Amino acid sequence: MTVEFWTILFVAISFLLYLYIGWRSRVKDSKGFFVAGQGVPAIANGAATAADWMSAASFISMAGLISFLGYDGSIYLMGWTGGYVLLALLLAPYLRKFGKYTVPDFVGDRYYSQVARLVAVVAAIFVSLTYIAGQMQGVGIVLSRFLQVDITRGVVIGMVIVGFFSILGGMKGITWTQVAQYFVLIVAYLIPAFAISWKLTGNPIPQLGFTFSNIAQDLNGIHKSLGFGAYTSPFTNKSMLDVLFITIALMVGTAGLPHVIVRFYTVPDARSARYSAAWALLFIAILYTTAPALSMFARYNLIDSLNNRTIEEVRKLDWVNKWENVELLKFEDKNGDGRLQLTPDKQTNELDVHRDIIVLSTPEVAQLPPWVVALVAAGGLAAALSTASGLLLVISSSIAHDVYYRMINPGASEAKRLLVGRIAIGLSLIVAGYFGINPPGFVAQVVAFAFGLAAASFFPVIVLGIFDKRTNKEGAIAGMLAGLIFTATYIIGVKFGDMSPWFFGVSAEGIGTVGMVINLFVTVVVSRFTPEPPAEIQALVEDIRTPSTNTEELPAS
Repeated sequence: MTVEFWTILFVAISFLLYLYIGWRSRVKDSKGFFVAGQGVPAIANGAATAADWMSAASFISMAGLISFLGYDGSIYLMGWTGGYVLLALLLAPYLRKFGKYTVPDFVGDRYYSQVARLVAVVAAIFVSLTYIAGQMQGVGIVLSRFLQVDITRGVVIGMVIVGFFSILGGMKGITWTQVAQYFVLIVAYLIPAFAISWKLTGNPIPQLGFTFSNIAQDLNGIHKSLGFGAYTSPFTNKSMLDVLFITIALMVGTAGLPHVIVRFYTVPDARSARYSAAWALLFIAILYTTAPALSMFARYNLIDSLNNRTIEEVRKLDWVNKWENVELLKFEDKNGDGRLQLTPDKQTNELDVHRDIIVLSTPEVAQLPPWVVALVAAGGLAAALSTASGLLLVISSSIAHDVYYRMINPGASEAKRLLVGRIAIGLSLIVAGYFGINPPGFVAQVVAFAFGLAAASFFPVIVLGIFDKRTNKEGAIAGMLAGLIFTATYIIGVKFGDMSPWFFGVSAEGIGTVGMVINLFVTVVVSRFTPEPPAEIQALVEDIRTPSTNTEELPAS
């Protein structure tokens, strides 16, 4: 049985499961649509949070970037995992205690301003659309290779599936679908990792094989012989400053991501929010401790399979031909010697491998059974679709709840609010699909931009909103605008314009750290030179931070 047969089988089964869950979880009220009725058990919410947070960037692209960047690729491991811990410990319980549906809802009520709410809505939509573009790109990459359709059709198929269970079930449908998607993606990630670890190191546990074998030293030797820096040497691809700034941007960006924060509103109370955060951290750690090992195994396998092989030998590899057909792997015998050489010089390098295919192609490179290859494809789709659905819900709730209901039509019926929310999902899915077909970078890079924007817009006003009762609406509005405008301008200028990274060489992925500092500074300064918040707002901030079990939580909006 071929890889394509197994892929169609696994993808069909998983898609039917997602559609069934979406149908069974359909809702008729706004509370079910936006926060799943606030009745999700902690362990289920932990699995859903892990699936929501571990996007196509984590499953498909992160290991690929680590494979190519080596030590410097650890920015993604440190930034994303550190950021989740920061969110779980510093923000989640307090936000749940506040009891609102969305981040813009928190901002609007905490800063007693519809303008602040609107700025937060714009930021949430901007961040979410940037992030979801990476997910749709990941869907297109998986389907284009394993179903042999073009990327455009692959993205459209993904749009139809995620739109179905998101529009019907809202957060309730998304939550239970994400629980299933977590188990699909984690099994799909671990099985090939175990197999490859056993094959290369003799130890089936990737973390142990990675740590207690000579594969790192062997790969360092291969790298040096090809003219690259040692795989485990730091700062060979990025400067120390850029590594620091990207790590911080990813960390505080994670803590400010609206689609992750909203997951803590779906549990019954603040205690459940803490437990679900702990479960999610455990579920996330399973993949994130495996990723460094898989990255090294994949790099070793890829070089061993392609470097210095004859054109005839490479042409006989079925997986090479199929990735070449979708233009995600290219090779050219530039020096005419009949062999392919991997070099650090772009002028002489004869192999061009797209970073996003490393995890997806590794089982084939390692000659694992076709069903394992297909399982990885199903896992990649699960990772992309789970996060895409969470992001769509953020956009929908921002428009339907924070703008339409809270600002335009406070008397709107449940039916109208649900209709607006579902229309918002459909429209945002179309926009996200366009950027998935015409992506501005690799999946993890696109996602990193979203983290930078979240760091520059949300993180300071959320932290100050919880821990500084003196922060007022004028400061929050000025800070969010300053951080978001600076960061977005820098990213657009560097990635799509002719602007060079003028801030000490910090890349577009790391500039969110600077935007966050600007936001923090502007918010604090402006707040100190403008009137204090009303007494009831200051009392509210004090109440949010009170860890008393007798304190009654605020009702959801």
